Order: sequence, then structure tokens, then C-alpha cells
Amino acid sequence: MSVIRTVCAHDCPDMCSLLAHVESGRIVKIQGDPDQPFTAGFACGKVNRDMELVYSPERLTTPLRRTGPKGSGQFAAITWDQALDEIVERWQALIASCGPLAILGYAYSAHQGLMNRGLTNGLFHALGTSRLLGGTVCDSCAEAAWDATVGPTGGADPESVTESDLIIGWGSDLHATNVHLWAKIEQVRKHGVQLVVIDPRRTRAAQAADWYLPIRIGTDSALALGVMHILVRDNLADRAYLAEHTLGFEQVKRDVLPRFTPDRVAEITGLSATDIEHLAAMYGAARTPFIRIGFGMSRFTHGGQNLRTVALLPGVTGAYGRYGGGAMLATAASFDLNYNAVRKPSGPATARTINHLKLGEALLEATDPPIRALFIAANNPAVTNPDTAKIRAGLSREDLFTVVHDPFMTATARHADIVLPATTYLETEDFYRSYGTYYMQYGQRVVAPVGEAWSNLRLTQTLANRMGLTDAVFGMSPPELLKELFRGGGIAVDPNTLLDGRAVSIATKTGQRFLTPSGKLEFYSQALADQGAAPLPDWQPEPLGAAAYPLRLLTTPGYFQSHTAFSGVAFLREREGVPWAVLHPADAASRGLTDGQFVRLGNDRGQVSLRLRVLDEVQPGVVLVPGQRPDEEAEAGTVNMLCGDGYTDMGAGATYQSTWLEVSAAN
Repeated sequence: MSVIRTVCAHDCPDMCSLLAHVESGRIVKIQGDPDQPFTAGFACGKVNRDMELVYSPERLTTPLRRTGPKGSGQFAAITWDQALDEIVERWQALIASCGPLAILGYAYSAHQGLMNRGLTNGLFHALGTSRLLGGTVCDSCAEAAWDATVGPTGGADPESVTESDLIIGWGSDLHATNVHLWAKIEQVRKHGVQLVVIDPRRTRAAQAADWYLPIRIGTDSALALGVMHILVRDNLADRAYLAEHTLGFEQVKRDVLPRFTPDRVAEITGLSATDIEHLAAMYGAARTPFIRIGFGMSRFTHGGQNLRTVALLPGVTGAYGRYGGGAMLATAASFDLNYNAVRKPSGPATARTINHLKLGEALLEATDPPIRALFIAANNPAVTNPDTAKIRAGLSREDLFTVVHDPFMTATARHADIVLPATTYLETEDFYRSYGTYYMQYGQRVVAPVGEAWSNLRLTQTLANRMGLTDAVFGMSPPELLKELFRGGGIAVDPNTLLDGRAVSIATKTGQRFLTPSGKLEFYSQALADQGAAPLPDWQPEPLGAAAYPLRLLTTPGYFQSHTAFSGVAFLREREGVPWAVLHPADAASRGLTDGQFVRLGNDRGQVSLRLRVLDEVQPGVVLVPGQRPDEEAEAGTVNMLCGDGYTDMGAGATYQSTWLEVSAAN
């Protein structure tokens, strides 16, 4: 038996270092690598079953060509040469007749490797096609808010929690998305450090915390401003730090904070004024308070302002200046690599851009030219995008030539003309950088691909050569591409030393850097003002739904089915259970609904049917739907059918949590 070091490539901030045990060319066990300090020798309950993902009977093993109506899932097997010949012939004909903008291609979050994900995007950049503005369905609003406040740099090192004297999980479901940070937090709690969880849902972390604050959706900025109000009132603000390292706080103090008294913040957030006072006192007394900020608090109409205001809080007490204090949203921005070597090897400087969350609209309405060909790798927009009914209508166009590269027959793949079998991360090699820690690592291929599956990298390089592209990166091996990623970057690490597959950290035990235009933490952001956005932190009420739709949707990751990348493992589907929705007992009783029955969630965009759970883990007025589940697992539909494709206030992001609906008994 051999043991091979590799890296989990799933879209998760922890980026686990793994040991894969291989016997006779087959994976028999996956475990965490004990030599990685942060992931600390264990993998989550999903990843430690990834050998079942590799060997799932549902894997695609050969290229397929559609034989029935789009969406029907009717396909016939073809050879790779037949598939590639048809793709290249169709693309070349479109470029000749309509120009390259008639093609749209992208790879997104199901594979986090910088080569397998990045070079696929580089292919379409080099071809001059329409370009996807990726990430707007997930993190663009949060990143825009963070960058306007702290700058394009990572936040506090999660390993610094060993030096923290107060930890706040703010809108972050640690067990679902950051389980290794949870393990670190548990270690320091043994020494008396308290954990506070602020979340609209009573998550597992909230149940285990020292104190749980059940905040209303979208009111986090009001709570943060209320805490600032008390810190100033009670002389707990670090005036020296504010004067030297921040910009605009005096204006916030004068024009904003007087409006956020404890009583008003209590009305907004649903928390008591006493609890708000206590939270501020705890925070003001701490020297190194650490806030783990979740992306979810940014996914509504005023989401950028929401997250930005929470990110400002550590500046009031100077916590950003001390190791163990501050806040962390993500760390990816601190990895100064030459990403453009693979993402933009050549091609025009500008081209038509399609916002990720507006894919359905673009497929249905784009002109001059219309999108006539679509390539999708490592993504399932027919489930994960907002307004998925519009996505599926676009994918159903008979004149749209669609190619999907995926390990499984997803809802998106069922609408394709050509489906290509993709490897999992365990069947390819790549280089990874975390977005929730400061580790990077080279992941070796563990086993040969199942069936005729190809990696994104192999497919991309083959298509590039067939399309006549001559950029050197389309002929490089993964170790050669690794050198290109480091060439001209700002990380002083010899890439050759990474090939042994061990994790390397770029963390420094220092306070927070600010890379804003002023070089300071910006309470006042001129960049936002120039964009027409509010330059000061504030809170605005969310527009209410129509009278017919009084309930607000809250979507969160599932513990065993966080997204459809794990759908191929039957055991994990069973652990998660059938797709379900949660209502507070009061809301269920007023509608005559009981635990376990099928219910219909509906609004003017459509209806979905899910199993009901009646629990008090959410507040009245909220419908919780955990996980992104394919509609074939539900009674009917997938929840994002109910979500609109409107924009957040920053970063042109998706507004999933601004969805209003009603719940009734299903027929």
C-alpha cells in the first residue's frame, strides 16, 4: 500500500491536507495529514468519504452526445475524438460567422486548483470570447466590501486564535464551512476564552457557544454600529489607534453613531438592549478579540454595507493592531501569485463581460451577437445560480451549443449537447492556495482517472492546440505551470520546494495590513463614494416582500450536502436526508402545517416542494433551506428557482437572502 500526499480541492476555506492510501491502484482510505498544523490530521465528514465520490456508480465514464430534447438526459456514448472534432468545428464556424463573442466559457468553484480552474478560463481569454464575471453568485459583494474597508489583502490569521481572548463567529456556520477553525476554537475555550455566535440560525456552533445572539437577517451592520456607539460612549475606543491607523472615524462618530442607540438597535436586530450592552462591554474589555466573518451576511440587497460595517469594528478598539485580534473574511488576496500566466495568457485586453448571476438573462437576451455556444466546467448553474428557471430556459435553447465537463450528470449537463467526463481532484495534480488560511500546497495525482475521464487541464490544453493557440502555457506540464505562477509574484518561495506535497504557510505574526488607497482602515471610503455607494457605514431596512409573501428565505450550507459537488455520494445524501425547509413552530401552527409533511414554497417566480421540519432554530418570519440540492432529490424543484437575480449594493453580487415567499401544504 502506498500513501500519497494531496489536497482537498472542494470549495471550502480550510483546504485540507490529505493522505490518500492506495492499494492496487485504488483508493482505500482518505485521512487528514497530521503534518499540516491547521487541518491537524483530520478531514471533514464529507471529504473523508471522497473515495466514494471517485468510485461512485453515478460517475460519467465516456463522452456523450445528446439524442433527445434538451433537459431530458437522453444521450449516446461517443469517442473523445468525435466530441473534440464537433466542439472545434462548431466553435470555429461560430467565430468565422459571428465572432468570438458568440462563445462564453468558464470554470468555477467545484475545483479550486489554480491550474485546472485557471487555465480553462485562460483558454477563452486567449480566444477573445465573451468573459464571465465569476464569483458574483458567491463572494463578489463580500470581497468588494472588504476591499473598500481593509484593502485587497487577507484578514487575521485563523491560527492566531491561540492568542485571542474573545472569539466571535459572526454569520459563519463553522461546522459546515470551517470545521478546522472550530477545532482551534475548542482548544482555546478550554483555557477560558469565550465564544460568541451571532447568526440568524441556531447553528451547531451556536448551540455549543458560550453565548448565542439570534440576530435578524440583514441587521448585522446595525448591531456593529450599536456596539461602536457604546464603545465611544463608555470610553472604550482606542483613540490613539483610530487617529493613526483609520480614516473617517470622527465623521462616523458625529454623523452615524448617535442614531444607533442600544434601544434602536434592539428594535432593528430583535436582540435586547441588555444583550447589546453586554456584547459591547465584552468586546471593549478584550485586548485580542477575533471575529470570523461569514460571506452569507453579504447576500442581500444591502449586503456590502452589512459586511463592511462588521469589518470596521476591530478598528474601534485597535484589535487589528494585535496578533490574535482583528477579523477574517478570507485570505486569498494575500497570495501574490502571477495568476494571469494561466488566466490571461493572451487575448484582447477587453471583451464583453457576462455577470455570473445574470447568466440566464444573457442566454435569453444578449445580442450583437447572441451567445451561441456555452462551455461549463466545475459548475452547476442550473441549481446554484439565482433565478434558475431563467437559467434553464436559456439552456433549453435549441440554437445554443452547450458543452459541459463534469464528473456527474448534473441538471446543467442534462441540457448540454456534448457532455465530457471530468476527473475529480484525486485523479489529477494541481497547485492550491487556501482562502481561509495562509497555506498553499501542491497536490499530487493519487490514482488514474476512472473510465475515460479527463482533467480540466488536459481538456483545456487539447482544445487550445486544436483551436490553433500557441501560448506556451497550453503545452506546459503542471510543474512547469507552477513555476509560471510564481514568476514575477511576491511570494519568496522556490516553487520546486513545493513539489514534495507539503503545506507551506505565508502567514506572519503581525497585526493587520491595510491596502486601501489611504493605507488605513477606511471608515470613510472615497472609492465607494466615486462608485455612487454610501461612503460611511450605515444600516438601511430591507424592502419587505409583497403581502402574499410574508416569509424571508435563509439559505445556508448543509452539513453533508453543502453543494451539489457531493451529490454523487449516496451515504452523504442519506446523512443529510431529503431536501427540507425549516419553519418556526409559530409560523407552522398559523399555517396548519406539521413536522414531516411536504410543503410548497412559492412566490411569483415559481414553486418548489420540500419536506418540512418544525424547529425553533430559526426565528418567526424566516424559512430556512440548507444546502444546494439537485431537484431530482426533492419532491419538486430547487430552492434557487425562487431567488431573483438582482444586485447587491457592492460587487454586483447575488441577493439570495432578499427572497420573500409563502409556505403552504403541498398537494
